[in-house]
Amino acid sequence: MTSDGAGTAGAPAVELADVYAGHGGRDVLRGVTLALPAGTVTALVGANGSGKSTLLSVMAGVLAPRTGSVSLGTPRRPALVVQRSAVSDALPITVRETVEMGRWGLRGPWRRLTRRDREEVGACMERLGVADLARRQLGELSGGQRQRVLLAQGLAQEADLLLLDEPATGLDADSRARIGEVLEQERARGVTVVHATHSEREAARADLVLRMRGGLPREAGGALAQR
Repeated sequence: MTSDGAGTAGAPAVELADVYAGHGGRDVLRGVTLALPAGTVTALVGANGSGKSTLLSVMAGVLAPRTGSVSLGTPRRPALVVQRSAVSDALPITVRETVEMGRWGLRGPWRRLTRRDREEVGACMERLGVADLARRQLGELSGGQRQRVLLAQGLAQEADLLLLDEPATGLDADSRARIGEVLEQERARGVTVVHATHSEREAARADLVLRMRGGLPREAGGALAQR
């Protein structure tokens, strides 16, 4: 659904109503109203500073809107996968420990992981092709490897709303292909995926494309928009 209220089929996974939000007292989002259908992939396209990351943060609940409201479907657990550049090279943490952090929302940060937790962590690393890096320090990895580890962490949360901030930007072809395949698998499982991208090719594979202009998402195309 676009900011002017035009709808698409399907129960909404996330709805925003007249949301204004930003940083440092400056609104980046200006009156955003939208509803995204569950079980679909939405691509957010726009220049740097257009509000893509801010919109994802608001949907994830890590940034509170100044005004307006955000509501998630029930049940609806969001997982936000940040850009690899947002994680410090100096962070003393291994690949496995990074992915295990994805279980904290379900288990708690100080509770021992169960056998199922460990199995899920291992499965997520296998899906992203980083299981052989489990003992490596996160800061030692290439950009593509690190982004795949962060996505594995997101998958480990078993969220039904997966939010990704430019997950494939600047990565090699193999990493882009691996990430694209995993996102298709998540959609097939009924997970709602929203990802920011600069790539028109990546956006074309989404069910819905929203272009960020003037702090508002404008519907630009995709399978749902063409129905």
